[in-house]
Amino acid sequence: MNHDVIVIGGGIVGLAAAYRLLETRPGLKLRLLEKEARLAVHQTGRNSGVLHSGLYYKPGSEKAKLSVGGLQQMIAFCREHGVAFEQCGKIVVATDESELPRLETLWERGNANGLAGLRKLNPQQIREIEPHANGLAAIHVPQEGIVDYPGVCDKLAELIRKNGGEITLNARVESMASEGSARIIETEAGTFRADFVVACGGLYSDRLVRASGQKPSAKIIPFRGEYFQIKKERQFLVRNLIYPVPDPKFPFLGVHFTRLIHGGIEAGPNAVLAFAREGYRWSDINPRDLADALGFSGLWKFLYRYPSLWSYEIFRSLSRAEFTRSLQKLVPDIRRDDLEKGGSAVRAQAMTADGNLIEDFHFEEAAGILHVVNAPSPAATASLAIGERIAKKVLTQLNSSGKQKP
Repeated sequence: MNHDVIVIGGGIVGLAAAYRLLETRPGLKLRLLEKEARLAVHQTGRNSGVLHSGLYYKPGSEKAKLSVGGLQQMIAFCREHGVAFEQCGKIVVATDESELPRLETLWERGNANGLAGLRKLNPQQIREIEPHANGLAAIHVPQEGIVDYPGVCDKLAELIRKNGGEITLNARVESMASEGSARIIETEAGTFRADFVVACGGLYSDRLVRASGQKPSAKIIPFRGEYFQIKKERQFLVRNLIYPVPDPKFPFLGVHFTRLIHGGIEAGPNAVLAFAREGYRWSDINPRDLADALGFSGLWKFLYRYPSLWSYEIFRSLSRAEFTRSLQKLVPDIRRDDLEKGGSAVRAQAMTADGNLIEDFHFEEAAGILHVVNAPSPAATASLAIGERIAKKVLTQLNSSGKQKP
């Protein structure tokens, strides 16, 4: 089957890329391939549904640029298509003196990134917004909120099909090969040919780079995040979103409280090494994935560099009492008995051979193919902006090759 573009990966980034391509170039012959029987099963379908505004990200970085614009695009999309969302705002809270300089850095970044309505809060003002929260100071971010990302994906899939695109499920990629300037993709659902491939493989993005004949610049290391739900009768303790000041040594935001778009309050996530790229429990072990991670020198360098961080994350994962103590820094009235087991998610974190985590969005390009190697949070919020960026790159290459008319 011949196509202008094939998109690999049916998470929110792959869907957004396909949607933007068809929106920009009507009539494009496009197919999206997804290895699962449903779309958005993994990172997209398991996240907590937060609309991120760009508070945390270094001004000028891809994350900053794409998240600020992406938030507005996502809100506009949800309004136009009736997808549930709410800009309820969040607070980022410093609970001890050592966090105050880092909170000030967030304030400077948020303003540099153009966030509207930021406010510094004293302890009394914190309690006016979140009566049960504790802190020395905080930043109120009114633009942030919550959204139904699976609902966004359902609507994107509907629009892709409406605009002439095709979606093939149960189509795990088995191999890729070049045939002249085209790419031949062998999948469980058949063989497909395309002038251009966009690979949005998430947890398998590095393997897709290798399958395409390139050497990956980074390894995907899976980190599991585990959540608790707050019991219904104790959900009054949290109104909206309460976050800690993140540790700059670690790319994760720390355990926090999130009100969910369809009801309920979620607490978490932590961050522990997963023993499988789709390892949502400690008992989920994939020998190939585990050997792949443990055989990577960068992981050992990372673990050696931050022994207290990763050992504490393991301890907190195994101890509900310790998880509760972490949450009590933000909401002192929370009790162990208030927590019910929630879901979990696995984050695809790109890591370099020197043990550094790639914190920004990371793309790798070659003739006829573009890989989205690293798309960490806030990729869901920024997905439509990322899709716009991808569409521009793809169509520029197709135009220059003469395979598509501008």
